[in-house]
Amino acid sequence: MVRLKRVLRQLFTPHWAWKRAFPQATLDTIEAAIRTSERHHAGEIRFVIENSLPLRLAWGGTSGRVRALELFSVLRVWDTEANSGVLIYLLLADRDIEIVADRGIAARVVRAEWEAIARSMESAFRQGDFARGALAGIAAVNALLALHCPPPAHNRNELDDRPLILGR
Repeated sequence: MVRLKRVLRQLFTPHWAWKRAFPQATLDTIEAAIRTSERHHAGEIRFVIENSLPLRLAWGGTSGRVRALELFSVLRVWDTEANSGVLIYLLLADRDIEIVADRGIAARVVRAEWEAIARSMESAFRQGDFARGALAGIAAVNALLALHCPPPAHNRNELDDRPLILGR
């Protein structure tokens, strides 16, 4: 029954739901926050919003965490020079936030810190404040990256700063 409810939630989340939660101005603000934050550390942040899971993944029981790990690979967040890429993944239909960090930063930051950031974002999202939750999450990730991954002399941008929307 739980699986069926989740599948139905994935199926009936409107394809435009992300637009209501993340209008263009919010996406622009998120992009700017990521671009600015990456000047202060050697990390790379990738922000991904997935409206809902494809039916085969939802029916198969794919969790938000498993999907985030898959996207971490597919989007090559792991493929940064300092191995300090961080994926912030939002599965909108489940209101689930997952943060996946590459081995260069994961070795320095305990998983509980990433989880705390995700739970804080989820709290803001439950209140309908998606912009505040996203920006607070980016700021918290930025603080961890700045602490553990100082910027190199030549700090190039390796990943797209624009939030990626899946399931449009």
